[in-house]
Amino acid sequence: MTDLAAAYAHCEAEVRRDDPDRWIASLYWPAAARPHAHALLAFSLEIARVRETVSEPMPGEIRYQWWRDAIEARQSGGNPIAEALIDTIARFNLDAERLLALIEARSFDLYDDPMPSEDALEGYLRDTSSVLFEAIARVLARGRLAPPCVDEAGRAYALTGLLRALPWQVMRGQLFLPLDLLARIQLPPEEVLAHRNSPALGLVLNALRARVRNHLDAMTAGLPAAGPAAAACLPAFLCEPYLRRMEAPGLNPFETPIELPRWRRQWVLWRAARGL
Repeated sequence: MTDLAAAYAHCEAEVRRDDPDRWIASLYWPAAARPHAHALLAFSLEIARVRETVSEPMPGEIRYQWWRDAIEARQSGGNPIAEALIDTIARFNLDAERLLALIEARSFDLYDDPMPSEDALEGYLRDTSSVLFEAIARVLARGRLAPPCVDEAGRAYALTGLLRALPWQVMRGQLFLPLDLLARIQLPPEEVLAHRNSPALGLVLNALRARVRNHLDAMTAGLPAAGPAAAACLPAFLCEPYLRRMEAPGLNPFETPIELPRWRRQWVLWRAARGL
């Protein structure tokens, strides 16, 4: 196995272990595209988990700067994920500036500032998730730009993930529920950070689930014209089953993990892949 092949194999192992939903989705992508998709997904994982590996923001910012330098200089520094990512960028003429925007957006994760508005939330979803979905779409479509439905899929998938992660966010003092939405429903942020379930919180979560479904509807409308890039939307087909789990009667969003059995995830993605 060459060093580059080993780097791609490392990326797949990372994705299979830490991002199983998208790893399962990747099984329905063309074999030739899979290693490059795994490189992009592994890069996203590496950036997303920086918050979990540092005790204060500065080391995280230093880590993000290392990745900026690696992408801009096309130098992997022996990091297998960076090596595979740089090769993928070159092969498919990916927009490195968009990947740098992903890193910049993730800087929000290092701090405990609340999400200020629904517009800011949409920007976060775009830059942390849609960027990745669009890059994978470009790989699947052999360099062609991603259609708008891929952006919608990325936003839906990311917001579903944020809703699923609510218990862990508030445990570490983070608030991704937009402040303007909380103010409109008259829910003080302190109530959320204190893990207090309430009818007002239910209204906030309902509004955000409706936002996910709006993105899913826009994705679905655009799929027929998306060509090979449509397969990049596959992970978003898991959003609706997760949303339904969140809406189970009596569920406490701070106490109940939102999970799906592996067989169910496989079945949902298999059925969706057949229809694309």
